[in-house]
Amino acid sequence: SVKYLFNTHCHLDHIFGNNFVLKEFNPRYFIPELDKSLLENAPAQARLFGMEMPIVQSTENYFSEATSLWIGNAEINFLFTPGHSPGEFSIYFPQSKKCFTGDALFENSIGRTDLLGGNYQILINSIRDKLFTLPEQTEIFPGHGYSSTIGREKHSNPFFNS
Repeated sequence: SVKYLFNTHCHLDHIFGNNFVLKEFNPRYFIPELDKSLLENAPAQARLFGMEMPIVQSTENYFSEATSLWIGNAEINFLFTPGHSPGEFSIYFPQSKKCFTGDALFENSIGRTDLLGGNYQILINSIRDKLFTLPEQTEIFPGHGYSSTIGREKHSNPFFNS
């Protein structure tokens, strides 16, 4: 069963399934506090793309870099990695060296910064200062595309090696 729902950020493509998961499983639900307005304005944002979207249930559970959770034997750390959205977080599992990077860092790319609240320099700094400080063997799982490792991205991602 699903016990937790974490949104790394609150862009439409990452929250469309929230209502279903919340209704079916009733998990503890966390979002980045700085993305709360994106969540609240999701139906209006969807209309800009010609889509209909119901109001997405909000939450008062926010994570910050001070948040550390244990689920079973797994520790979960939250890394503030804004730039793609104002409140984006990456979710890091230090024991297994795995990180869900949302739309901050992709294989050979980075997240878009032309969407509402995006900022290119803030995203670059987030990746350098937070994600690239993780062990190089850390496997990353982006919100889109293929997995990679921190080491591979540090050494071959064109946004950092031009």
